[in-house]
Amino acid sequence: MKNITKDVYYVGVNDHDIDLFEGQYIVPNGMAYNSYVIVDEKVAIIDTVDKNFTSQWLNNVKEALAGKTPDYLIVQHMEPDHSANIVNLINEYPNIQVVGNAKTFDMIKNFFGDSISFSKLEVKNNDTLSLGAHNLTFIFAPMVHWPEVMVSYDSLDKILFSADAFGKFGALDVDEDWACEARRYYFGIVGKYGAQVQMLLKKVAALDVKTICPLHGPILDKDLEYYVNKYDIWSSYNVESEGVMIAYTSVYGNTKKAAEYLKDKLLALGCAKVVFCDLAREDMAEAVEDGFRYGKLVLATTTYNGEIFPFMKTFVDHLVERGYTNRTIGIIENGSWAPMAAKYIKAMMEKLKNITWLDQVVTIKSAMNKENEKQLDLMAQELLK
Repeated sequence: MKNITKDVYYVGVNDHDIDLFEGQYIVPNGMAYNSYVIVDEKVAIIDTVDKNFTSQWLNNVKEALAGKTPDYLIVQHMEPDHSANIVNLINEYPNIQVVGNAKTFDMIKNFFGDSISFSKLEVKNNDTLSLGAHNLTFIFAPMVHWPEVMVSYDSLDKILFSADAFGKFGALDVDEDWACEARRYYFGIVGKYGAQVQMLLKKVAALDVKTICPLHGPILDKDLEYYVNKYDIWSSYNVESEGVMIAYTSVYGNTKKAAEYLKDKLLALGCAKVVFCDLAREDMAEAVEDGFRYGKLVLATTTYNGEIFPFMKTFVDHLVERGYTNRTIGIIENGSWAPMAAKYIKAMMEKLKNITWLDQVVTIKSAMNKENEKQLDLMAQELLK
């Protein structure tokens, strides 16, 4: 437990036992499950934590309460890493009112069944709740990144309790760069819902926010423009950093050799940043993050069973699912007897908007030759225009 302001306490927990967040994202530095308590004439708890930390969390809550009894549990998001202890809290404090919207209460029933009995306070978009000096406004943020999500704004301390928005991977007792793991978190988990995040950002822009308290990651109370700007870039699918990402798969090394040739050529021509990614070996979420970070992407892969190599197919699927746009893409394809990769990739991405395809497609038949080198030289020049 720690103070955020005089009346607002952090009561979350760090998880260093987890290996895969949501069953797929590697989290070498663990995860934080954040929860907050506001102590006023009325006392509100904002969200719970993962089921594996019930005792620790309840102890943190009791310490913040300092003998008081909570009046409200505000449920902003029903994903189990934030909602798993709803019943445990109700059992501990039977008179507590659970605050949520209509979709919240449907999900509580889905997760916990009909037998759970509790007092509920259903709120609508922009409804307010007075705790005394602290007044909370509930702002609905559907599909950021579940349909029931809402955020809460405390007008006294000017705190935005932002649910999963502005979250990141990593426990809070580890010192690491915010942007890298927040970007990977955003594009992995929230990235499909850029339009909905943009709507939330517009609502937040009308508020005087001094502190952002997310459900994952650190409390943000300095340089808020930096964090909001990152979210604006990410959710509008704009280019964050100038550079070229070369994402490749290679079976016997020939496609890799072509990708390396292009990388070396780009660097020799003065390209400031080239990200070189072996999709079979790099964390896929890291690859997706870089795919969205940079404005130019080269996909280098073999034809495989008439399609493309599985890791490349997975990577392209991730980009398409998240609405990849406003980018320039080049293709290096390899096929010993029937190269099909370029055709297949373009078919996978045909519905994407604002994609510029490089004129130069490099087609290798088994091993790179002098003609391929000339084609790669032209591709490098085209990428640097």
